Amino acid sequence: MNKDILLLRRSEIASLLTLPDYIAAMESAFRMHSQNQALAPALMHVDADGGEFHIKGGGLKLDRPYFALKANGGFFGNRINLGLPNIIGLILLFDGSNGHPLAVMDSIDITILRTGATTAVAAKYLARPDLSTVTICGCGYQGRIQLDALMNIFPNINQVYAWDHNLKNADAFAVDMMKKSNAKVTAMVNLEYAASNSDVIITCTPATEFFLRKEYIRPGTFISAVGSDSPSKQEVDPSLVASSKLVVDILEQYACVGELHHALEANMMSIPEVHGELGDVLTDKIEGSQSLAVEHGQGSQRERTAHVHGSHRSSIGQRRPATCRT
Repeated sequence: MNKDILLLRRSEIASLLTLPDYIAAMESAFRMHSQNQALAPALMHVDADGGEFHIKGGGLKLDRPYFALKANGGFFGNRINLGLPNIIGLILLFDGSNGHPLAVMDSIDITILRTGATTAVAAKYLARPDLSTVTICGCGYQGRIQLDALMNIFPNINQVYAWDHNLKNADAFAVDMMKKSNAKVTAMVNLEYAASNSDVIITCTPATEFFLRKEYIRPGTFISAVGSDSPSKQEVDPSLVASSKLVVDILEQYACVGELHHALEANMMSIPEVHGELGDVLTDKIEGSQSLAVEHGQGSQRERTAHVHGSHRSSIGQRRPATCRT
């Protein structure tokens, strides 16, 4: 038995998988979850001074079972104050049949790209197939990845509205993304105008008070709410969540954090009113929707296992030298 533990830096992970690889892995992972080919995921959240920690675990039954554990710190002053990433952490990959650790990986790229890939998969099944106009709320790195992932599935997007609590971020986003796509990208102050004229709205901010209001949204809009990954975060009006066809990645987790959590606390809806999980849409257990739909892409380590397994397998194929022995 090979007892080496592979060590993968961020730069090495970035060279192993492309964004389309992440999208394909996400779709496969959601299907496997729906088909009972996944280990039960778990989530832990810890508040810290100036930030928070997310610990997620889960696995998939591939050629053999694999289990992955991610511990991420979220400290949103890091980049400005310390020159460090705002999201920073590690992923551990294990052989799920015997517990042997296989790899230790930087988590940043996997976290960011997996989140964008989730939106792309969800939009593929829940959004209008002829969508052309998108609003991105939150114009940091995640916002850029969200748009890149969406345009992988819908290359005919021709209008993007960029909105951020800091207009300078929206301006910079518009300049950057105009260079990368054929779409017109416009920085916006008026979120109501942008949202009411969009086929897709993506929220990816650390907000703790909702900003996307029910009255902004027209019927048939697909919303991917990915920023509310802890109990205190909130981006979407709970009355909008309650009146929508809500599809989540993992219902058990989403009831404890994110937009459903807030709608439940406000007594605006109950768990049986949730339309279902995304994996069940992919496997035709439930119908998708091209009416008003809100999807939450917080994700679990189950989906990340697909990516870390892919990174591990690719790195073995390239014979990465950085290892340690147990």
